[in-house]
Amino acid sequence: MNTFTRLVRLMLPFKWWIALATLLSFATLGAGVGLMAMSAYLISKAALSVGFSELAVAVTAVRAFAIARAALRYAERYITHRATFHILTRMRVWFYTAIEPLAPARLQRLHSGDVFTRISADVETLENFYIRVIVPPLAAVLVVALACVLLGAFDWSLALTLALFSILVGIVLPIVTQRTSRAPAAALVATRAALNAHLTDQIQGLADALAYSQAQNFSRQTAALGKQMDDAQLRLAHWRGTSNALAVLLTGLAGLTILALAIPFVTQGEIQGVFLALLPLAAIASFEATQPLSAAFQQLETSQAAARRLFELVDAPPASPDPAQPLASPARFDIEFRNVRFAYAPDDALALDDVSFHIPQGERLVLRGASGAGKSTLVNLLARFWEADAGAVRIGGNDVRAYRADDVRQLLGVASQHPHLFNGTLRDNFLVAKGDATDAEILDACRIAQLAEFIAALPLGLDTLVGENGMKLSGGERQRVAIARVLLKHAPILIFDEATANLDARTEQALWHALEPFLQTRTTLIISHRPFPFIAHAQTLILENGRITQTLDRVQNIPPAPTA
Repeated sequence: MNTFTRLVRLMLPFKWWIALATLLSFATLGAGVGLMAMSAYLISKAALSVGFSELAVAVTAVRAFAIARAALRYAERYITHRATFHILTRMRVWFYTAIEPLAPARLQRLHSGDVFTRISADVETLENFYIRVIVPPLAAVLVVALACVLLGAFDWSLALTLALFSILVGIVLPIVTQRTSRAPAAALVATRAALNAHLTDQIQGLADALAYSQAQNFSRQTAALGKQMDDAQLRLAHWRGTSNALAVLLTGLAGLTILALAIPFVTQGEIQGVFLALLPLAAIASFEATQPLSAAFQQLETSQAAARRLFELVDAPPASPDPAQPLASPARFDIEFRNVRFAYAPDDALALDDVSFHIPQGERLVLRGASGAGKSTLVNLLARFWEADAGAVRIGGNDVRAYRADDVRQLLGVASQHPHLFNGTLRDNFLVAKGDATDAEILDACRIAQLAEFIAALPLGLDTLVGENGMKLSGGERQRVAIARVLLKHAPILIFDEATANLDARTEQALWHALEPFLQTRTTLIISHRPFPFIAHAQTLILENGRITQTLDRVQNIPPAPTA
């Protein structure tokens, strides 16, 4: 299925809106043709010095066409834009729903700015597809047919002449414009995406750029990308201007040709002289429908280039697709890795190599290793963000691939070293874990996560804004917010991936001591790069270069909680 067909299919739920917009556009343009024709007739009739009574019908018709044209234009614009906004809203939801299963495996190769450009600018570009590509050609066909019928009532040669010029302006010229615009349209969409990605990178890293005196270098890169975008826009504007000029020229030639053809009919008495001005002016008015088609075909190229970028992501298969007949959630919550091998890409080194371990339900296991040893990869496989290349990852005795990915993730409570906090209040970020959580529940989780005193000291408490990605909080505060979210979720399987790495020793020890009762009945995996003496656990596994190289005995003698 080609890109154009897929875009049309997306608007099918709104086909009656589009049909209504097309009819209103036709009626508006038809009223314009009627206004021009009746105005020419009225002026010609008045030149014969006839009485007002003979002009009354023409005067009334001119007024009616003028009022109708204004009212219909408003209605057409209102309906067209309303339909377009409904379609764009649906497309944004459709696009987000389509790419959500792709995260993070299929999206890691893309810059965040590029993904944002696709879901915002590329989708907005498609506004032109529905406003300027779909409706105008349909309305133009109806208007040209109406004008040809009008001229054909006087003589078929006049209608044929109008039809030929309409084909030149409405079909031939737009096709030429489309082909000449294909390369600059694709370049514009690609360059805009690159510029947005670069600006996102630059703004996020502005502090480091200033610290290392790289701001001017970044500015030069921005200017270079901006120039590429300007060049593409200039090329599009050049072809748009050329096609518009040719369309105006052909419109004038059509009027002159029809006038030249009509004069002999008038001199021979086959057409009354009062209609002579009406014929070319009515024809010229009909070109209001065909002149925008060159721009429509140019917008078609830009829209299709943007749509191809959207479909490129939408068509990507998820790294871990759901089974056709998924199992229900398991009755027990033990975790097992059995001979697991995994690499992020075929040419990459193995991130995990023959890894095997088992965590019985309610037990705790500590996984230690240096950065890059493969610790977080275990979490990615357990959460079904990726699938193991060999071996099996099991929950409750069944391979995680036998469950729906969403069902697996509902079983997991994950606190990571670099948690994402949304740009909202503290309360908003806690409600991510449990949408109906009460303030009492939130504060109880914060007490365990050693956040209670911090929140109590804030003037706005839970209504304090945390900033983008929690930038108004320290690293340790962000980690404790993430731990409190895990507590609110009440998941049966808990994963702490360097979750307290940014805490001072005293706070870290107090937090784990407070967590102890909560962990009693939950299967817990604790990932750390250093010895972990804070809570009792069954064993410690040492992971090096993707392989388990050592197993340490149970830790039972835990230091007491720090006192104030």
